[in-house]
Amino acid sequence: MTLSIYLSGEIHTDWREQIISGAKGLDVVFSAPVTDHAASDDCGVAILGAEEQKFWHDHKGAKLNAIRTRKGIAEADVVVVRFGDKYKQWNAAFDAGYAAALGKSIIVLNPPEHQHALKEVHAAALATAEEPRQVVEILRYVLTGALPG
Repeated sequence: MTLSIYLSGEIHTDWREQIISGAKGLDVVFSAPVTDHAASDDCGVAILGAEEQKFWHDHKGAKLNAIRTRKGIAEADVVVVRFGDKYKQWNAAFDAGYAAALGKSIIVLNPPEHQHALKEVHAAALATAEEPRQVVEILRYVLTGALPG
């Protein structure tokens, strides 16, 4: 059984690399949003033309990024949504809601201090992890039935 995993959310740490590295040898395929922050922010104006107002600059980029995000989530078996410490990841909250609406299996990854703020997102998830290694162990268990250690 191959699992398609979409890695959504925070782009300022190496959590994706930790999961991908830890999942070596498992039958998984990963996809993700564009994690180059500048490219993600500027894709709309780079492709469709400049905007004088920042709102429309961001609007164009958000719509182009949504094409990739919707496709990735729609094709995924499991959506991992990471909420980090430093920045508000409103897009991750949208991604979790979209994945839930499509009936996708969701794993939320966040530090413990965000538990209360994310309680509604957690309610939609099938698992809530605090560390990337826990996500890897969940994937390993789902694919092989093996417990850690």
